[in-house]
Amino acid sequence: MATAASSPIWRDLRRRVCQNARKPSSTRIYQPTRRFAATYTSPHQAAKISIIQSAVDTSSTAYRENAESMRQLMQKFSALHEEAAKGGNAKAREKHIARGKMLVRDRVTALTDPGTPFLELSALAGYQVYPGEEVPAGGIVTGIGTVEGVMCMIVANDSTVKGGTYYPITVKKHLRAQEIAQQNRLPCIYLVDSGGANLPHQADVFPDRDHFGRIFYNQARMSGMGIPQLSVVMGPCTAGGAYVPSMSDESIIVQEQGHIFLAGPPLVKAATGEVVSAEDLGGGKLHSEISGVTDYLAVDDAHAIVLARRCVQNLNYSRHANASQTPRWKEPLYDPEELGGVVGTNLKTQIDGHEIIARIVDGSEFSEFKPLYGPTLITGFASIYGHPVGIVANNGILFSESSLKGAHFIQLCAKRNIPLVFLQNISGFMVGQEAEKGGIAKNGAKLVTAVACAEVPKFTVVFGSSAGAGNYGMCGRAYSPRFLWAWPTAKTSVMGPEQLSAVMEAVGKTVDPKLKERIELESEATFATARLWDDGIIPPSHTRRVLGMGLQAAMSGSTEQKETAFGVFRM
Repeated sequence: MATAASSPIWRDLRRRVCQNARKPSSTRIYQPTRRFAATYTSPHQAAKISIIQSAVDTSSTAYRENAESMRQLMQKFSALHEEAAKGGNAKAREKHIARGKMLVRDRVTALTDPGTPFLELSALAGYQVYPGEEVPAGGIVTGIGTVEGVMCMIVANDSTVKGGTYYPITVKKHLRAQEIAQQNRLPCIYLVDSGGANLPHQADVFPDRDHFGRIFYNQARMSGMGIPQLSVVMGPCTAGGAYVPSMSDESIIVQEQGHIFLAGPPLVKAATGEVVSAEDLGGGKLHSEISGVTDYLAVDDAHAIVLARRCVQNLNYSRHANASQTPRWKEPLYDPEELGGVVGTNLKTQIDGHEIIARIVDGSEFSEFKPLYGPTLITGFASIYGHPVGIVANNGILFSESSLKGAHFIQLCAKRNIPLVFLQNISGFMVGQEAEKGGIAKNGAKLVTAVACAEVPKFTVVFGSSAGAGNYGMCGRAYSPRFLWAWPTAKTSVMGPEQLSAVMEAVGKTVDPKLKERIELESEATFATARLWDDGIIPPSHTRRVLGMGLQAAMSGSTEQKETAFGVFRM
């Protein structure tokens, strides 16, 4: 990549500064101490010297091979997403439609504003998690969509998948959606159509802190924080699940289709001997006219969605500017579609983080911070769809210098209330005698402390490896980024199978080939996303758009700056 000092823009700037310096003092337009700033720092020129000059040759053999390998990998993930989007099997879907009900993704589409995107989260949740059982998308659709101009978190049960019952992964996905909603102050809309907890898995669904009961705890807490909670009951809402509409600010129910009860007809008969129909026990008319559990009675799914949109309209919540207005940002100079060819699928090949940044930030403009110090970590300021961001991107292994630079930069962003974007491709911190003498442990800890304590919205994209403590220093899942997305190339593990084998052999242990195979499997992107270690696998070319929606969501709620209190930095 060309250095700033050798660029034509920089040479022109230096020439003009020198020319101006030779003029008589009475004609100078600047004070001597402000020569650089006053001579040539219009926003236009400042932007020009910040433009990343890409070194990628899109006609090269290497680029074409990378693009083809990424295309094949994306084809695999596209097929997995398409299969998951179907929901339950054909028989379950036909039965669902025969009851006059809309499929879950059709409900979401009807709920959101026409022409606006829906950012689905963890679409491959549950993939191959339960041997012998398929739970597409974890049996629940969650994501961020715009309703009546308001960005909302949508949580929708898919009753074509095991009757919409909650598996452990379903609970985890529901809770993650609520966590995102709470962090970003997004109104929650629950499209309820669930048979409650999946009883064979009850030990992993019911009693613990982050199990089923936490859903209702979160609803109560968010409502108390002024984050609206809205429910639309479009099917069964049984046992503990009955608290979803009961604890919402406003609730809608579909007549002769939605049912709310703590115990269904079979359990009521067993407990009391009473024989009663589902409709008489907990139907829409009963709850809208007599019990008052629900506030609005809808005739069908479509009517219920119209009522839900009206509820959002009356929230008096922050709305987005008209999308038809002229945008205040510039698209990148380099096509985001080139990212597949830039990166490829071979993680052993060094990837220049500047090339990724150039294809996701506005105008490919990046004001790099400390470019000559600790160059294995790239830090700097940019904007994405007009939102200012600080970017921290891996460009090699983390040394003491790069760790210190990262900690310094994160402090700057925390003080200035600038969101942070982490682009993660890290095999870990430097090891060895010289590294330990140089204080890699304490300097790496400074980076980890800065990441943990910075009270600004954080976003992480794993585009390569995410290994060892490097995962922590680059804002892995444990460090609560607002969102964490992964490319299909992402690999997450303590260490790779080759390193694991080398370590075991070094201590005189025989490596079991099955262990190596298992570690390889567990590091794959499919394994991670199925367990919600990320918020979804995204195509590289979608990175800019997805980050844009994440930033928009983060800015939709309260923008009040939180004061960051950093922990002790060991000197």
